[in-house]
Amino acid sequence: MKKSKPDEDKRSLRPTLMRTTRSSRSTESTDSGLDKYGKQRKKQSDSALAQDLLQTSVSGQRGPTSSDEQQLGEHQKAPPVVKSGCGIASVVRLIKLGRCKNVVVVTGAGISTASGIPDFRTPGTGLYANLEAYKVPYPEAIFNVDYFSNDPQPFFSLAKALYPGSHRPNYIHYFIRMLHHKGLLLRIYTQNIDGLEKLCGIPDDKLVEAHGSFATASCHLCYTPYPAEEAKRAIMNGDTPTCTFCAATVKPDVVFFGEDLPQKYFLHAKDFPKADLLVIMGTSLQIEPFASLVNTVRSTVPRLLLNRHAVGPFQRVPLRRGDHMELGDLENTVQRFAEMLGWDDDIVELMRSQEQEQHVPTLVSGGSASGCSDGEESDSETDSKCSASSCPSN
Repeated sequence: MKKSKPDEDKRSLRPTLMRTTRSSRSTESTDSGLDKYGKQRKKQSDSALAQDLLQTSVSGQRGPTSSDEQQLGEHQKAPPVVKSGCGIASVVRLIKLGRCKNVVVVTGAGISTASGIPDFRTPGTGLYANLEAYKVPYPEAIFNVDYFSNDPQPFFSLAKALYPGSHRPNYIHYFIRMLHHKGLLLRIYTQNIDGLEKLCGIPDDKLVEAHGSFATASCHLCYTPYPAEEAKRAIMNGDTPTCTFCAATVKPDVVFFGEDLPQKYFLHAKDFPKADLLVIMGTSLQIEPFASLVNTVRSTVPRLLLNRHAVGPFQRVPLRRGDHMELGDLENTVQRFAEMLGWDDDIVELMRSQEQEQHVPTLVSGGSASGCSDGEESDSETDSKCSASSCPSN
């Protein structure tokens, strides 16, 4: 029987340039298209997209009034006020003009709150605000690999609530699925570990789960794979799954702080330079290196933030040319986005057919599935067209 190599050997075999760990601290990144004063470093080319962007105003900008300054103090700046519909309208126009054919979507926990899963940082209701029962020294410790090594029980207690199966995808997930259905989705990069992207039907080759998932499990020390269902059964029963090779604790392959990101994450090196639209939804952009991905698209590429609050580079006043944002309830914002694109009815029908498919057994005879919906057939056609044209393979 072939022996697994020790932890040190496994780490040494990993390519140095391709090893990136999840960090609990965010770092401010300078946008590559701007100098330190926020000005363009060089004149942009007269491409069709650049010319089109010059005709759209930067949405969501307003300087502080004198009364604002009195209330906030002389050392604080007023946040940008966003005109409802303005940011979305500019991006809808680009999509309808056919300017955006390689859309990259970046998401965080905020897209799943409408499914009943709390996000991490919302005061009072976020996951980190309600960890007293787990008796951790600080909120992020529950996802810290060193803390887990000493005491895995707090994470296992939390994992019982986080394991996929008790929540359903919401309208936001299906909007992203519709981007794929329309042949526009280059890739979605998500911080989420809830598995709702897969559950709504986004194909694996379009999905990068940057912080891992519960779909697989392994030893946290020697990385020996462990059956995911056995690990789930043990955790749900209050037991501790242990590695059959080194007897260390097994955990789901959720990326903890201090652990390497999955190899698939490095698709960003080709995806973000190729993107012609970046949509950012439901994230605080505080966890690195994920947060810095939004600054790696070309400076001419429009970026749309759909969020409850301005985050990352969208906190800059004034916004960079081509940056747009819509702040408020995310599900309502995304539904308005879909309505402006004329996709709302299609999304509702897709949600209905997908839910029926997942609840009603599909009869399979030979190589064909008699229960396949029209929407799924169209999706297969889109996949074929996509793989034959601009979508990269993994």
